[in-house]
Amino acid sequence: MSITSNLQSVLSSIPKDVTLVAVSKTKPTATVLEAYEAGQRIFGENKVQEMVQKAELLPKDIAWHMIGHLQSNKVKYIAPFVSLIHGVDSEKLFKEINKRAAQNNRVIDCLLQFHIAEESSKFGLNEEEAKKILEIQSSCSNVRIVGLMGMATFTSNKEQIKKEFSSLNTIYKRLQKDYRQLKTLSMGMSGDYPIAIDEGSNMIRVGSAIFGARQ
Repeated sequence: MSITSNLQSVLSSIPKDVTLVAVSKTKPTATVLEAYEAGQRIFGENKVQEMVQKAELLPKDIAWHMIGHLQSNKVKYIAPFVSLIHGVDSEKLFKEINKRAAQNNRVIDCLLQFHIAEESSKFGLNEEEAKKILEIQSSCSNVRIVGLMGMATFTSNKEQIKKEFSSLNTIYKRLQKDYRQLKTLSMGMSGDYPIAIDEGSNMIRVGSAIFGARQ
């Protein structure tokens, strides 16, 4: 199967109101370009250096999403062009994004990353920590929190995955009552995005189902 047909296959399996982020991490620019030429415009990277290099070489109308864990000291490299940062997991990082966005005369959209998985290796906030960041947003005019993101446990237990996604959707709906700007719920990857969509996700991050297994 070609990248074009893989992409069409994923797109035909999801509702029109679900945004597809093609996860291009570790993939060469030629591979990304192939997906671009098939119509894909949103790509996700998890390493700052790789994202910067690809952004320089690839078409300028690509929307780059930072989907990996982002260290505060690396924000300055992506602040001039990043379209969405998925993994805001601390107040410190949030304030740094605001500072770097201001230096570039930009407003950067972000998602608050929640820890919903059982693995302790995954990063993320709890509801109280997220509320604290939402409350200081009014004083940080160069960053805009537009939604939430979470990753389920890496397991074949579909009930557990469903439960974790459902728990984040519950939090998302609860926070939306006070924070109307929350429009994005980013959950689901190649192995579990159909469950995520069933549980309310409207943005999925898909790599291997489009580009094949990671090198």
